[in-house]
Amino acid sequence: MPGHTDDLRHGSLDLLVLKAVSWGPMHGYTIAKWIQERAGDDFPVIDAALYKALHRLEEDGALGAEWGLSENNRRAKYYSITARGRQLLRSEIAGWRRYAAAIEAVITTS
Repeated sequence: MPGHTDDLRHGSLDLLVLKAVSWGPMHGYTIAKWIQERAGDDFPVIDAALYKALHRLEEDGALGAEWGLSENNRRAKYYSITARGRQLLRSEIAGWRRYAAAIEAVITTS
């Protein structure tokens, strides 16, 4: 079932992006780095997927964005979470906790 893991990762990227920017405005590279530092090699962040998620969340109103300068003085788009994004984050976290508990219940059954 190799494809299922990829689908699961893709579906969780929005949640991880929202969680990252809930700490403050960040540009794409910083978001990827924030996720990678916490998830390690278990969740590699692919640039193309990250930027698709950022655009999708911005279009959905979950993220706001404005241009600024990065740490190395390059132009970068900084994303911040909106009220809608905070509501979505809470909902997604609750959903993932239910999902994880259900999977745990099944795999630990003797």
